[in-house]
Amino acid sequence: MVLETFIGIAEIVLGTFGALFIVYGAVIAIVELLARETRVRALSYHDIRWVFTTRILIGLEFFVAADVLKTILEPTLEDLTILGALVAIRTVVSYFLGKEVSELPEDRKM
Repeated sequence: MVLETFIGIAEIVLGTFGALFIVYGAVIAIVELLARETRVRALSYHDIRWVFTTRILIGLEFFVAADVLKTILEPTLEDLTILGALVAIRTVVSYFLGKEVSELPEDRKM
């Protein structure tokens, strides 16, 4: 019972943090786009996109961790199938976003 409560809380925290991190990246991207359009700063669209993409990747990793914890609490065949599909989709998205980030010059990587 204590372990189930802990895992349930951890799942909620990880999922929430993943969502907040993606929203945080979106807010940064919006601010940078507005700054660029008003000529306050001169970041390129490519740099702004890179910032947002890296935040999405990190957020997706937190979502996968939350889904794994959820499956620990409810290990039915249906839940395992859903988890497998979610992880597969997020892995494909992460792969292509990661590939895009890895193709950037070294001075733009985190």
